[in-house]
Amino acid sequence: MKTPPRPPGAERTDGSAIRIGALVPLTRPGWVEAGRHLLAGLELAVGEVNGAGGIAGRPLELVVRDTAADPRRASAAVDELAGLGVAALAGEYHSVVARAAAARADALGLPFLCSSAVLDALTEQPTQWVARLSPPQSRGWQVYADFLLGAGHSRIAVAAQPSVYWASGIRVLRDHLTPRGGTVIELDAGVLTPAAVCDALVDHRATALLLLVGHPEPAVPIVRSVRRDQRLAEVMIGAPAGQPEFTEWAALLGADGTAIPFLRYRPERLRPLGTRVETTLRERLAAAPSFVAFEGYDTITVLADLLRTHGTDRARTAAAWPRVDVAGTRGRIRFSRMPGINVWQWAAPPIQVVDRDPTHPDGFRILHAC
Repeated sequence: MKTPPRPPGAERTDGSAIRIGALVPLTRPGWVEAGRHLLAGLELAVGEVNGAGGIAGRPLELVVRDTAADPRRASAAVDELAGLGVAALAGEYHSVVARAAAARADALGLPFLCSSAVLDALTEQPTQWVARLSPPQSRGWQVYADFLLGAGHSRIAVAAQPSVYWASGIRVLRDHLTPRGGTVIELDAGVLTPAAVCDALVDHRATALLLLVGHPEPAVPIVRSVRRDQRLAEVMIGAPAGQPEFTEWAALLGADGTAIPFLRYRPERLRPLGTRVETTLRERLAAAPSFVAFEGYDTITVLADLLRTHGTDRARTAAAWPRVDVAGTRGRIRFSRMPGINVWQWAAPPIQVVDRDPTHPDGFRILHAC
């Protein structure tokens, strides 16, 4: 059931509905296209649950709040949604925002299934209230580091902006690459112009540049500058956070946006459920659905299963994370405790390194998978 964001006090008052609070970046500076894909997946799954009779005859209602990539706004939304009586929270894409939401959910005793944020330290202390579908950054970015080494890159520059998320990613890359002979060179994208980034790549003899920056600014100008610099014709550009997945990237960069490897969390071949969901999402989005849309769908699939089995009591829902065993669009979903991760974690989401195909920019090439 499609439920657009409403101002406080404008929600339905139908007491029979089971409410799920959805945290989604829908306005700038949030990554709006990612938020739109996440919401499409959430809404599709809610509609299918309700079309099949709901939860013991009660419909699900998605109560959406726009986080706009603002941790304080997300924290306030969690407080508001808890007061509105939601059975659980779902969603969020930006890691720093999800961390703020997880902290409030933990403090309030509100189950939160994080759809798409990867920062390892989603909470500071172990919690029973929070679970996550996306792989932790340490796992995904290690896979990306393995890809870089396998492709022959040992001198790797990162153009980074200040952020807990980017700093964590650099740490993962350095810890994984340095013992294997790799070198990570940090370039401050908040200070250097795109032209200065190009000069630094030449000076450091880097063979790869990773974009750990916002999109479209400054990612797009940096890509254009590197692509046009004849000195850097052999330098690979990478974007592990997934910017090239989305159509806005292709629209802004065209051919310059191809052959830029990124992380994607889906299998090489979807099972029948995933194929059906992909077809419907493509129609709704008028574009190929990203892995973020699948994460949204799977989030509701898990929560609906918990609500059917354990009811709407928040404590019972949180206690049931380790008993989840659900067929998702991208594989069987089960949660466990992983070393160094303080939330319940889907331990086996598929991970790929892919890029846009230079010969068919709307298509993707799988370069590495695990």
